[in-house]
Amino acid sequence: MMKRAARMAFTRALLSLGREDARVFALVTDSRGSVTLADFARELPAQFVECGIAEQNAIGIAAGLANAGKKPFVCGPACFFSLRAAEQIKIDLAYSNSNVKVIGVSGGVSYGALGASHHAIQDVALMRAIPGLSVVLPADACQTEALTRALAVHNGPVYVRMGRGEVPGVYENNLLFVLGKANHLRHGKDISIIACGEMVYPALEAAKELAGDGIEARVVDMHTLKPLDEEAVLEAAACGAVVTIEEHSVHGGLGSAVASFLVQRKPTPMRILGLPDEVLYTGNSTEVFTHYGLTPQGIVRAAKELLKA
Repeated sequence: MMKRAARMAFTRALLSLGREDARVFALVTDSRGSVTLADFARELPAQFVECGIAEQNAIGIAAGLANAGKKPFVCGPACFFSLRAAEQIKIDLAYSNSNVKVIGVSGGVSYGALGASHHAIQDVALMRAIPGLSVVLPADACQTEALTRALAVHNGPVYVRMGRGEVPGVYENNLLFVLGKANHLRHGKDISIIACGEMVYPALEAAKELAGDGIEARVVDMHTLKPLDEEAVLEAAACGAVVTIEEHSVHGGLGSAVASFLVQRKPTPMRILGLPDEVLYTGNSTEVFTHYGLTPQGIVRAAKELLKA
């Protein structure tokens, strides 16, 4: 499938929604270029707010707009919104149940060589711990477009993290997105691979490789990290072994969510693939993924080791 950037799919869908509904607002923090919202700002200036490099203020402004009946999408780099504006997201949005969607772009290691200051690899852990806040990581451009339309009618605060570059397609057009309901992309009886965000495509590729070796792997796209689709996790565990993979620290993300649930409901042998608790190797995202085994080959290796254990 053709590669497309999720952030561009988001802004295309948001512009369409803004044309249809004057209550839809886009807010940015000197990041219209990073988010690719220039067309929105040019065509719908009355629905666009430039907040400057002030993530905390942007969240407060978005909360005020929501309280006035608007539908604000506040957008910018995930690394800054998840940490600099954490308290405002906790209080102004989640605690107050404000209908604001926080769109963190260039998440994970999308900024690559810019290093730790620009990596967003703790964001899911932090946002999952905030009561009342949903957390979503779309896998590709098609799913991002469907997600954006779903968010426009969903009432409540949501944190969305997406990448920066073009990624292979996982889904076809006209996709129905359901918040909190995982997608089963491949059936298998030997092992389950649960992935989120840009790691869904490598998970599918790994399943194909495993099938060539006679191992049938189930693949689950756990796009919503909170609320977690517990039924889907139990179904995955029925295979007897689970591998999770995410573009996030191994602490507090998808692997932690799945493990903490299964240890209480259905203890299952697991491998958690993610980014280690260290200052990361510096390079572009592909180089970082290769270095840490967040690749189809890395998933295959982990699955085979788990099945032999």
